[in-house]
Amino acid sequence: MGKKQKVEAITPMDQDFAQWYTDVISKTELVDYSPVKGFMVIRPYGYAIWENIQKEYDKRFKETGHKNMYFPLLIPESLLKKEAEHVEGFAPEVAWVTHGGDKELGERLCIRPTSETIICSMYSKWLNTYRQLPYLFNQWCSVVRWEKTTRPFLRTSEFLWQEGHTLHETYDEAQEETMQMLEIYRDVAEKHLAIPMVVGKKSEKEKFAGAYATYTMEALMHDGQALQSGTSHNLGQHFTKAFDITYLDRDNNQAYPYHTSWGISTRLIGALIMVHGDDNGLVMPPKIAPTQIVVIPIAQHKEGVLDKAWEVFDGLKESFRAEIDDMDGYSPGWKFNQWEMKGVPIRLEIGPKDIENGQCVLARRDTGEKIQVALEDVSSEVERLLDEIQDNLFQKALNMREEKTTTAVDMEEFKKNIAETPGFVKAMWCGSRECEDNIKEATGATLRCVPFDQETIGEGKCVCCGEKADQMAYFARAY
Repeated sequence: MGKKQKVEAITPMDQDFAQWYTDVISKTELVDYSPVKGFMVIRPYGYAIWENIQKEYDKRFKETGHKNMYFPLLIPESLLKKEAEHVEGFAPEVAWVTHGGDKELGERLCIRPTSETIICSMYSKWLNTYRQLPYLFNQWCSVVRWEKTTRPFLRTSEFLWQEGHTLHETYDEAQEETMQMLEIYRDVAEKHLAIPMVVGKKSEKEKFAGAYATYTMEALMHDGQALQSGTSHNLGQHFTKAFDITYLDRDNNQAYPYHTSWGISTRLIGALIMVHGDDNGLVMPPKIAPTQIVVIPIAQHKEGVLDKAWEVFDGLKESFRAEIDDMDGYSPGWKFNQWEMKGVPIRLEIGPKDIENGQCVLARRDTGEKIQVALEDVSSEVERLLDEIQDNLFQKALNMREEKTTTAVDMEEFKKNIAETPGFVKAMWCGSRECEDNIKEATGATLRCVPFDQETIGEGKCVCCGEKADQMAYFARAY
């Protein structure tokens, strides 16, 4: 009965993917809706996922010499206007503070949509000589962008993220930094979140406002829509010149440094849900899962069962993120469904007969497979299974992406593919904004990136205009 109620509580994803997503995030208590439209409350289970993501990325940042700082939430309007292209790109989404207490402010303050301007204003005060470079700084914070349409984790008016901002002596050093951080993003996303990424360069239309070049990692969701999952920008000297950031170079001349910025956000949690989830709820990759294994005693009212369950749990909790569910008043079946819905990679069942036989049962969330394991082998078997589940989830996601990736040589084929097999469409592109716009107007698909791994589709002609093209691009409808 309990299981039936739990499964029916989640709309099947192939019936209504948007409602499935909403059901999953609410019934697994990842988030709740706040009184202000578009703002989300991240509940403990959802925040634990973010902490695990944050922990791994922060470790990688520090290993490459970056240090964390924190910059103010409020930015004077005059600072935002210093870089025209930047303010134009963010103006529609900016939230403004106009009063302090009951007094009107002399200058409006924007709630940061991103921090280039406030950070650059401080860098201009601090930087004096080439000996201080490179600046390798990062901050973990939240930003506000007043979105018209919102969905928790994917697009909200406030979201958590990190933004790195670095300064370098040369363009080549800035470019190396830009590529290094993109690779860190991809590596963690693939090895820890088990999400395969397409990496490449954004078009001029899609690049970050004020950037020389923007690079991205793009993931494909179960419904065939793409999700921009992390970006790294070579900002050249746009902001350093606008904010008069100068230093004495090695020849004792005044020079402008080269600037990069890069960021990922809580939308990675949305990616986790939509790439790995199924009709029973979340499926969590072990390296990110808040709980890697849950111990559930069977017939726990019988003598010795709880004691043995706790003994097994105590043996696991030092090596794994483990929990034990010994709540009274809930059947084992109800508990199975609850933890399955939360996506816990392994469930350990132990009851009177198991104890008598010196064993327990391990159930995998990704495949549903159950195996009997001797109690003395539990830790080693759990470690093996967690690695196997992690690898399996990545492979399943990769297979899904490949199944939903097609090629097109002309617009007729493009339209057919995007309608019949929603997903990535690989096609040649001549590089023109006009063709990019025409493709979006005709299909709803945007150019996600020009990948680093290039290939020639068909005769190498632009999918839109038919002219010779030397770039293959990934297109998709996107969140």
